[in-house]
Amino acid sequence: MSNRSPVYAGIGLVTLFVLLTLSLTTGEMRIPATTALRALAGFGDASDVLVVQQFRAPRTVAAILAGAGLGAAGCVLQRLFRNPLASPDVMGVTGGASLGAVALIAAGASQTLIPVGALGGGLLAALLLGVFAWRSGLAVTRLVLTGLAVQAGLAAAVNLMIVRFPAELAGSALQWTTGSVYGRTWTQVWGAGGALVLAFAVALVLHRRLAVLDLGDDSAGALGLNTSTARLQLLLIAVTLASLAAALAGPVTFVALAVPHLVRFVTGPPTAVSLALASLTGAVLLLASDLVVQHLLPVEGLPVGAVTATLGAPWLLVLMFRQSPPVRRSHA
Repeated sequence: MSNRSPVYAGIGLVTLFVLLTLSLTTGEMRIPATTALRALAGFGDASDVLVVQQFRAPRTVAAILAGAGLGAAGCVLQRLFRNPLASPDVMGVTGGASLGAVALIAAGASQTLIPVGALGGGLLAALLLGVFAWRSGLAVTRLVLTGLAVQAGLAAAVNLMIVRFPAELAGSALQWTTGSVYGRTWTQVWGAGGALVLAFAVALVLHRRLAVLDLGDDSAGALGLNTSTARLQLLLIAVTLASLAAALAGPVTFVALAVPHLVRFVTGPPTAVSLALASLTGAVLLLASDLVVQHLLPVEGLPVGAVTATLGAPWLLVLMFRQSPPVRRSHA
């Protein structure tokens, strides 16, 4: 573990607590920090308790859990494929989760079933990705390019469904094209959030296998690890984390792509601690982006995904240029 990891974790936890407090206290109805924290526990004036517990707290917790899930999923995928471009939003997973959620909305399903649809859609995207890339032997470059194609196709399918929706359904489904935590309820948070916590615990258990895979297939096999099974397990848990995060916040981009790079830049080579730090960083980033959307931008009702996408587009271009070797031109 890097000497900087405890410092980074401490700064991250303090930042998260400050952002959480701001999220609970700011808005059209300003509430003092101590009053908001007491209201969160169910004490104090009834109006404060209502605003904090039923409106602000679910949105805040949803942003924290979704950001943590995306950060962890990006960390696992980038280390698994050894590619800095590997992330759920680049490889089609969030597009599949959106398709599954929107399909259930179109069918008039209960909000409690949306996480199930998102998870199913994410797994479908992973299956499509594997089928299309199988002929290339799951080469990393081909896998990322195939993921971009899968993501584009699934996003087009989602947009087509929304265009054909009745007007009363289009608004509730539109969040799945950009990402938003607006209007989250405790029912949604407990459903997808509880599954996210369980998936993260499984990811922590499986994360040790990444260190063995880093040694190469021959060495990993000599140590008794079935590399194909290990990769499949890690891929499935990453897809599960990203899909459940999308069930809470829609297809939020940039978070899963950027967070692992930030953690590596600060703490050095990846370790088992990196997964926890990536989750913490993802939670801070998504909650901070949601606060920017709510209080600092002049456009009311802007989804948080618009902010993260604005940050993510130039970041993706920089990563792609860094991955591409310079072209040597002949002057002959």
